[in-house]
Amino acid sequence: MTKLTTHALDTYSGKPAKGMKVDVYFITDKKEKIKSVVLNKDGRSEEDLVDTVKVGNYELIFHVGDYFENKIELQKPKFLGEVSIKFGISNSKEKYHVPILVSPWSYSTYRGS
Repeated sequence: MTKLTTHALDTYSGKPAKGMKVDVYFITDKKEKIKSVVLNKDGRSEEDLVDTVKVGNYELIFHVGDYFENKIELQKPKFLGEVSIKFGISNSKEKYHVPILVSPWSYSTYRGS
């Protein structure tokens, strides 16, 4: 089954990023918002990020500033407000998992399994 999923880990606390908001976009000539999700207690979405995975370009926007603002006191302006991950899907029959490891000052991502 083809899926697009994500997972966010809060490396500042060493826990899943429960409650982080993520916006999902499909990008052609314009940027089309597919949905917004809030990550569960495991830092994962409860539902697939898209109903049908299509070949093309996508963007996930993680609202890390809002997430950390509810956890710790941040200086203004926040170092990271939103983290945008743009990626392409070349095979609509494969699973795509886009995890993020994030702190108030850094992030890392990769194509997971």
